[in-house]
Amino acid sequence: MNVIKEADFRRQIKASPEKCYLFYGEEEYMKSYSLSLARQTLCPDETLAFFNEITLDSISYSPSSLLDAIMPAPMMADRKLITVQGVDFKAMKQNEVDELCSVLDTLDEYDYNTVIIVTMSDKFDAGRSAKSPSTTLQKLSERAVCVNFEKNTPARLSAWLQKHFEHNKVNASPDVCMTIIDRCGRDMYTLANEVDKLSFYVLSKGRHEVERDDVIKVAIAATEYDTFAFTNAIAARRREEALGILYDMKSRRIDPIIIMGEVSRTACDIMSISTLMRDGATAAEISRTVGMHEFPVTKIMNSQIPDAVCRHMIEACGSADLEIKSFSDGYAVLERLICTI
Repeated sequence: MNVIKEADFRRQIKASPEKCYLFYGEEEYMKSYSLSLARQTLCPDETLAFFNEITLDSISYSPSSLLDAIMPAPMMADRKLITVQGVDFKAMKQNEVDELCSVLDTLDEYDYNTVIIVTMSDKFDAGRSAKSPSTTLQKLSERAVCVNFEKNTPARLSAWLQKHFEHNKVNASPDVCMTIIDRCGRDMYTLANEVDKLSFYVLSKGRHEVERDDVIKVAIAATEYDTFAFTNAIAARRREEALGILYDMKSRRIDPIIIMGEVSRTACDIMSISTLMRDGATAAEISRTVGMHEFPVTKIMNSQIPDAVCRHMIEACGSADLEIKSFSDGYAVLERLICTI
């Protein structure tokens, strides 16, 4: 499978566009941004957009309508951009996926096109990983360059927030940016709105620096739960809270293997940080040692989860992970983990 990251796509679309791309993964904001970049690059003349930029959605898409869009040559341009978006791939039968693949095979003949298929995370099954893709992803990957839009890490989001603030002529320290992420979650659409709101608020006060109190006063707390909150609830045996978070993750169709991996990693981080803290290391020193931002390090230091509980969780997560990967009901395994810690 030819899978690239969104940064690679941005470079490629400017230098040498491929005939077909498949956008999949959780980060919807970056899919939208990358599609916008493709439009600006391939169809810069808005007067010709009617001929050279074609969008098919869940209502207008069909294999025949896609073929109709592919066949005409571009008007006074080198390439044509065709976008397919909003289609529910989970509702597609395999013969319908095969029909789509047959149309994509014609792109070798009509090589002046770039087709971008934009999937939504809740309407596309990518499988367990790039090494174990779904049948649909495997078939499409044979005709398209796959671009995996993974959820951004807090560190990457913090850097992105700082640039967004700078664009608004406002400054925000890394600690303030991490506070925003902790309070508002990791959805980039939400974060972009909160940055604009905080920027306007600070400028209206005659300042150019966002402070932590501004975040608490102005930013709206998200209902999204982070992995630490989930792991902490399990470790503290707050089972009702942990089950509530799990059900929220289940409603958002987060893969149980991903949940389990993040819980295991967080439990190991808690164990490492606790060991360093007992040795007298400060939050800043621990941050440098484990390669984690100081804000989440401080949260873990304040949580005071006993080592014995962490060790038990790490062992239980290892067994549960093997059980999930043996094609068990992943959510049921996670429920049992929560109730037996």
